[in-house]
Amino acid sequence: MEPLNHVTVPIVPLRGGVVFPGVTTTISIGRRRSLAAAQAAVERGGQLLILVQYNADVELPKKEDLVPVGILATVRDVLRTPHMGVQMLVELHRRVKFEGLETAEPFLTGQYSEIAEADQSENSATITEAIAYLEQYADALGEANQQVMATTRSKTNAGELADYIAGLLNLPFETEVELLATISGQKRLEITIQFLRQELRITEVRNKIQQDAREGADKAQREYLLREQMRAIRKELGEDGESVPDELRKKIEDAQMPEDVHERAMKELKRLEYQGQQSAEASVIRTYLEWLVELPWNNATEDNLDIHHVRLVLDEDHYGLDDVKDRIVEYVAVRKLAGTNMRGAIINLNGPPGVGKTSIATSVARAIGREMVRISLGGVRDEAEIRGHRRTYIGAIPGRIIRALRDAKTRNPVIVLDEIDKVGTDWRGDPSSALLEVLDPEQNTNFTDHYLEVPFDLSQVIFITTSNQLSTIPAPLLDRMESITMPGYIEEEKVAIAEGYLLPKQLTGHGIGDVEVTLDQASLQHLIRYYTREAGVRNLERSIGSVVRKIAVKVAGGEAGPFSVTPEDITEFLGPTKFRYGMAEEQDEVGVVTGLAVNSFGGDTLPIEVSLSEGNGKITLTGSLGDVMRESAQAALTYARANARTLGLEPTIFDQVNIHVHVPDGATPKDGPSAGISMATAIISAFTRRPVRRDVAMTGEVTLRGKVLAIGGLKSKTIAARRAGIQTVILPNDNAKDIPELPDSIREELELIPVSHLDEVLAIALLPSSEAPFTVAGGNEGLNVPLPKASSGSGIPPLRADNN
Repeated sequence: MEPLNHVTVPIVPLRGGVVFPGVTTTISIGRRRSLAAAQAAVERGGQLLILVQYNADVELPKKEDLVPVGILATVRDVLRTPHMGVQMLVELHRRVKFEGLETAEPFLTGQYSEIAEADQSENSATITEAIAYLEQYADALGEANQQVMATTRSKTNAGELADYIAGLLNLPFETEVELLATISGQKRLEITIQFLRQELRITEVRNKIQQDAREGADKAQREYLLREQMRAIRKELGEDGESVPDELRKKIEDAQMPEDVHERAMKELKRLEYQGQQSAEASVIRTYLEWLVELPWNNATEDNLDIHHVRLVLDEDHYGLDDVKDRIVEYVAVRKLAGTNMRGAIINLNGPPGVGKTSIATSVARAIGREMVRISLGGVRDEAEIRGHRRTYIGAIPGRIIRALRDAKTRNPVIVLDEIDKVGTDWRGDPSSALLEVLDPEQNTNFTDHYLEVPFDLSQVIFITTSNQLSTIPAPLLDRMESITMPGYIEEEKVAIAEGYLLPKQLTGHGIGDVEVTLDQASLQHLIRYYTREAGVRNLERSIGSVVRKIAVKVAGGEAGPFSVTPEDITEFLGPTKFRYGMAEEQDEVGVVTGLAVNSFGGDTLPIEVSLSEGNGKITLTGSLGDVMRESAQAALTYARANARTLGLEPTIFDQVNIHVHVPDGATPKDGPSAGISMATAIISAFTRRPVRRDVAMTGEVTLRGKVLAIGGLKSKTIAARRAGIQTVILPNDNAKDIPELPDSIREELELIPVSHLDEVLAIALLPSSEAPFTVAGGNEGLNVPLPKASSGSGIPPLRADNN
């Protein structure tokens, strides 16, 4: 419908809000022009046009800044209050169309025209729906007002109802403007119903969340009250102190256990709550739960993956040992690239005592930044030591692996299993079999201790095992580990270790770290050669300690130093030399061969003596020889008999001479096939009267056909040969591939000759004889049996184990 007329009235623009017709309300006035307009309206009879600004920041609005539909109102009064400022009491009548502004000073004036609703039809269903939604909304908010609801039900016009409801609700500004500008009452009511429907859904969800939170809080409050009552009851019973279940419950929540372990812990906690404090079962459950909460389920140290730092730390702590250091650096590099997808390493360090197997494990932990725990397995015979005892036994505790993790307080420490080759077996079980799961990367992700009965992930642990020999480690266990051999140190390495590590350590340990003490290279070589004979450096450290104590006595007596220790001083401090350095034998002799052997203490020379006497072909073997070594001697003799004529001997001589093979030191057990060519050479030397070169040592297994077979421990054996002053080492041709792995000094100072047949050995080791080969003169009479000269007490240290 077209406007009927234009009327000019004062205008008050509203900012940030909308009012709707049909009510009497107060409106705050903040602008000078708005106050002047309200006062002018009062003076002119009270008629005022209220418009709404689109943008609240506009101070002096223009026509385009105002909503084209306004509300014609009557100003009843203008009030000034100390707290609310200036307010005007207005009665809101009806919507009018805003035609335009006329003046801006001293207040806004403009024209309006009347408008009539285009649709006068009413829909009672819509009105009923709107009232129903408003009642539900008020109930959901908890703000139902009977007077307001009665006024709402009295509205029979859709437009009036929509305006009344819009005045009650906190509508968005855009929705309010839309309702103000909408002429159709039916449409305004539909917009109001849509908003009520949406708000009702939001309110219902909010109420549900609050209800759930309230129920949870009520449950927690109820449990709190019950626990307080239990605490009061315990106090009356004389059981003062903090509740054990409550304390354990807090620890369980803080332990960050896996879900299945957490469920098991809570189940055991409920059992504990049912038990009395004096119950024996309660003590068992409490101990079990304390073990669970003390384990580092989710606590891990962060690895230092700086390869250069790791290498630097390893070099600071140990001299040499390049194979071990390279393996650790490889682990760090792969861990840096693969992250947590990489499983923990399982490394076995095998070598003689004193070469630094245990101490390098400590360096590995320090280099990577992990905690380190050492578990000594020497003499362990009970399988429960590894996997724990079941809780049914009195005094049951977890095994050593779980206890080590508890002590480390992290789930990824370095665990050192020391002396794994010393694990025993008896009726109590086989600990080495229990270690199969621990040291298997495919299984230890769910290692289950008999005591805990819940899985623990060991895949991030670095296991480092140490052993002196591999032969006593069960094959299934050895197969799960990456074995790195540490054969021992050569003389140059021992000198460097003594200068850089052992001497400063002993000086500090004896309280004279600030005193200048010098052991030059000659003095250290004298100490190493004549007072120690070992693969490691333990005896060397003890000898240096003895020298340092002599100097400490001088310092305590008032001498200030500096002290320079010469080889003569070492002899004075330590007494006569204990070992002889140089050739294993003093001269070339018939029937005396220098063999090479390796044992748990490293490599060593192995003199083999053969003596002939009148007899009937009997062979005697002495020197605590094992079955394999005895069979090697028999094979060597058989080869000599089979090739007697080739060697220039009469075959019948073997039936007329008794042969005695002796291997000093006689009290030390010896076994293994690698002395085969040494025995054969000694026997053939005794019969052919050809002396054996004293500067030649040999190792290798011999067959009946004279073939030389491969042996093990070549590095240890060559180190022993160099230490004894040997110049030439004969080794099997199959071991030639191991020569590049030997230290540079060994390859430079020793002549290493690979051979494949015993004939080659004899050509190198035997010298021409000034006497004819042994023969029988005149039947069985007048046997002239050449006896080898006695070996001059070579000072060879006892051999402790296998010759292979």
